[in-house]
Amino acid sequence: MKISSTFDAGSIDVVALDSFDDIRLRLRPDNAAEFAQWFYFRLQGAAYQPCTMRILNASEAAYPEGWVNYQPCASYDRVNWFRVPARYEDGVLIIEHTPLASSIYYAYFEPYSYEQHLRLIGDAQSSGLVQLSDLGSTLDGRDLNLLTIGHEVSSDLKVWIIARQHPGETMAEWFIEGLLGRLLDTHDPLARALMDKATFYVAPNMNPDGSVRGNLRTNAAGANLNREWLEPSAERSPEVLWVREKMQETGVDLFLDIHGDESLPYIFVAGTEGVPSYSPRVAALETTFKQHFLLASPDFQDEHGYAKDAPGQANLSMATAWVGNHFECLAFTLEMPFKDNANLPDDDMGWNGQRSLRLGEAILQPVYAVLNELREA
Repeated sequence: MKISSTFDAGSIDVVALDSFDDIRLRLRPDNAAEFAQWFYFRLQGAAYQPCTMRILNASEAAYPEGWVNYQPCASYDRVNWFRVPARYEDGVLIIEHTPLASSIYYAYFEPYSYEQHLRLIGDAQSSGLVQLSDLGSTLDGRDLNLLTIGHEVSSDLKVWIIARQHPGETMAEWFIEGLLGRLLDTHDPLARALMDKATFYVAPNMNPDGSVRGNLRTNAAGANLNREWLEPSAERSPEVLWVREKMQETGVDLFLDIHGDESLPYIFVAGTEGVPSYSPRVAALETTFKQHFLLASPDFQDEHGYAKDAPGQANLSMATAWVGNHFECLAFTLEMPFKDNANLPDDDMGWNGQRSLRLGEAILQPVYAVLNELREA
């Protein structure tokens, strides 16, 4: 029996591997920070053996409440993923599963590899509708790519969508894959109507270093990118620095920051109620957007989510708050669950990559609904 994790996004520490019913593991923290929750490993040599895997330091995770009613993801081929039973007891996450093959992978959520990322931007470029630009290099020397879709004329509305500031939130890039698939479909009338009025700027993966390293929330320097928007630096958070500079160049009329939430089993958005520039105009846009999102996808809901910031109390180091305030525009953080969507549960799959992808397709409907109201007359 063997456990390995030395592959793209792999992460786990093995404590003991003496018997199938007593596999002891520990979460590995981000390479330069104390955040821990993401895991992704391969188990070999346990076919048809009832296995009990204990993650001993689950209570020390960044969000221990995320383990309640959580089921890990598993796959034999890294393409088809399903959920396996688990329970959280006395600070330990206990996974019980009998593999049906000699090699199986377990992960916190369905991974989205760097190879998939490169294929995604390559496929987008080959559509003929995308300009691919390199904003700069990450600390590990990877490319930070931006996809520009549209005519780039001054009259176009500027729609910015970024994903995976937190690398362990892989559902965010699945979401982007769905969004791009629909937006680049020349036979989709909604996509064509959007392209007539807007230019889209899409950063599918804001944190490629953290993604490859198997980090939960930080980049190679240990920076939580979603706390770097007030004062990003080339030394600590170049990813935010390059994107912010490009935003200053283009302007922003609508901003979406795509994430995953460890604890809440719902799909929801968080707006900019607490920023200094928040106005009745933005509030009305938020209402319209959410109403049309509810119609576009039954997965979305607006009852459960984060508490709204009091006026003037928003954390402007976060992307949605900084962008919404600086450009006085409609801005949302969109959250998807690591668990399942409690409103539309799927016992076998939970929330997964394909459901995230479909939500990315659906988001274009509320974007279209607010398009003509994004700029003041």
